[in-house]
Amino acid sequence: MRAFLPLAAAVAVLGGCTCGDLSSSQILQRMETQEKYLPYRSNDLFADGRSMRTPPEGTIPRERLVGHPDIATGELNGQPVAEIPVPVTQELLVRGRHRYEIVCATCHGLVGNGDSMVADNMATRLPPSLVALTDKPAGFFYKAITLGFGLMPSFAGEIPMDERWAVVAYVRALQLSQNAPVQSLPEDVQRRLREGQTWSR
Repeated sequence: MRAFLPLAAAVAVLGGCTCGDLSSSQILQRMETQEKYLPYRSNDLFADGRSMRTPPEGTIPRERLVGHPDIATGELNGQPVAEIPVPVTQELLVRGRHRYEIVCATCHGLVGNGDSMVADNMATRLPPSLVALTDKPAGFFYKAITLGFGLMPSFAGEIPMDERWAVVAYVRALQLSQNAPVQSLPEDVQRRLREGQTWSR
């Protein structure tokens, strides 16, 4: 009896199917091929005859921050912002590292020097060393993530707006870590480095 129940349920479901003589591949494509209004096509439903609609008055795009275009675009008065326009915290750096290692490190390397397995197998222009680009403003990296740069595509879909600044903050941390003179490090860190150098000999 128990074995019969699933079979009866399947027969009942199939009985309500209106697929007719469609093949399995056609059935799977029914949502793709259904009637719908495409962008730039006419639409008799609206008085202006257009399918594409103007956003309702008073609404704003998800990623636009009113009064803070520098956060949303990485620019201010048409120029890339020099500094990161959000508070740089330990939490932000942790999030930035997480997202960087998932999305960016495959090409730019774990330490941002452009040394990676993907880069080694590129036949075209290699990804640059991010740690060498210390002269670039913070907005430059934000815009590169958002819009793409050179052969690099946009990663706006993979990295949300708030996490883009987290990635930029982490890139700045990588730049600092790779370029900081030993004398600028805390005394205990300098001591550990000296001990490590002595031990390696």
